[in-house]
Amino acid sequence: MQKSFLSPLDAAEEAEYLQRLEQGDEKARDVLIERNMRLVAHIAKKYLGPEEDMEDLISIGTIGLIKAVSTFRPDRAIRLATYAARCIENELLMYFRSKRKISKDISLYEPIGTDKEGNQIMLVDIMESGEAELWERVVLKRDVGQLYALIPRVLSRREQYIICRRYGLYNTRPCTQKEIARRIGISRSYVSRIEKKALAKLKRAFLEH
Repeated sequence: MQKSFLSPLDAAEEAEYLQRLEQGDEKARDVLIERNMRLVAHIAKKYLGPEEDMEDLISIGTIGLIKAVSTFRPDRAIRLATYAARCIENELLMYFRSKRKISKDISLYEPIGTDKEGNQIMLVDIMESGEAELWERVVLKRDVGQLYALIPRVLSRREQYIICRRYGLYNTRPCTQKEIARRIGISRSYVSRIEKKALAKLKRAFLEH
């Protein structure tokens, strides 16, 4: 049976409890979490599938909510719920990725929350804004580190060279496939095939990591 959750706080109530939390009131933290559990359930429902349990998804989403309450700054120009939605989505996405159920082609246009006006926020918006939140920077740094560690482990020397030169890794200048082909004496189409194969190997290894 679906749980019933308390209604969300209004703007004035939220500001009051955030202020109390900032002053060290741990009970205020509990209230902020409890009154945003409906948001967790709403987001978790979007990820519910035949192989998933709603209670499990809510538990995972709640971790994201707790992180949001712990790291939210009241001086932000957005409501806590907007920030929390991103953290909850991120926690669920990391869960699914760990189970290797995320699509092999994650879209940059994947909706990850809404702004204060109710407009959808997509992954590409955050990437282009240059204003990534702390949790996004932490996750990105971790993922980049994992990819750099995987490159020498799963790619051949030729694949490493092509991927590093193609995407400007290790502080090199990004090159076109044509430039790389000329440098190593093979056709551009062959470079393209090696690049695609190398990316597929990295993606598979990353999802299995």
